[in-house]
Amino acid sequence: MLDPGAGKTAGNGADDGGKGMIAGTIAGTIAATIAPDGSVAQGHWLTESLDDGFRYSVYTHRMLSQANSPIQRVEAHQSDSFGRLLVLDGSFNVSEKDEFFYHENLVHVPACTHPRPTTALIIGGGDGGAAEELLKHACIQRVTLVEIDQAVIDVARTHLQSIHRGVISEFTGHPKLSVHIADGLDFIKRSADRYDLIILDLADPGGPSVPLYTANFYQACAGRLNSGGILALHIASPFAQRHRIASALAALSSAFAIVRPYMVTVPLSGGPWMMACASNTLDPATLSAAAVDARLATRGISDLQFYNGGTHLAAMALPNFVRTAVSLTGALTR
Repeated sequence: MLDPGAGKTAGNGADDGGKGMIAGTIAGTIAATIAPDGSVAQGHWLTESLDDGFRYSVYTHRMLSQANSPIQRVEAHQSDSFGRLLVLDGSFNVSEKDEFFYHENLVHVPACTHPRPTTALIIGGGDGGAAEELLKHACIQRVTLVEIDQAVIDVARTHLQSIHRGVISEFTGHPKLSVHIADGLDFIKRSADRYDLIILDLADPGGPSVPLYTANFYQACAGRLNSGGILALHIASPFAQRHRIASALAALSSAFAIVRPYMVTVPLSGGPWMMACASNTLDPATLSAAAVDARLATRGISDLQFYNGGTHLAAMALPNFVRTAVSLTGALTR
């Protein structure tokens, strides 16, 4: 999940006698030492806020790398609970140990909803996790990944191999995958290509990502989908950020005839997390568990840690408070 942290606040915390974490920026507040392997050794809490009163923290004991790109600060950290973490501008992005909660649900829900996708576009997703999941589908012939920041690709190639499993490697990457360093909005505007699937693995709204959360952008994406195509994206926390969910679903509903929100759990994002599919013809809620499992089997996919036919249906079953929050957006909830 590419997230420069514009919609969240994160930083490091120091132990203050059990009175809570002190939030701040990572740089300038941590005394770092160089370990024998050349990495930056340190122990500290990284703390992220979903709103003014809700913070959660992960203890990391080493910063593996840090790069300051023209776009953001890109860091890789080592932790016990989550393994290696990608942190962008102080905000949690993805981790080794929980990435499957996020990537499998973001990718396989739309991919299995489509009867036979052959082409896919990923906007964002520089860690390579979404591409790796898409390429598990034997029917996929071409995946295009558009990432705005080369530094994210570089750090992922070096430190997050267990997430991308080599598909974005510089010289030995997957032959079906092409990687472009470009702004997602510009790419969509300039490209004449069409796709069966579009996966928006985006930053939270803020800075360069703001135009990617608008009805105009979703309409542009709809124009890049083949007939019968489907788009998917992550949205926000249903507990702490319901306003963002309502706004995103309303914008999607202005561009697509069918908008289906669904809810999963992503530990590194603080718990429950909303995603959505949008299409003019396809609705993931119409598939049976047996149909999902059959498509996974036909496409040769058997190594998933989270997603299956049962979890597909479960994700569509929204709690009443979420139904209420999205009831005026035009999105489907039943």
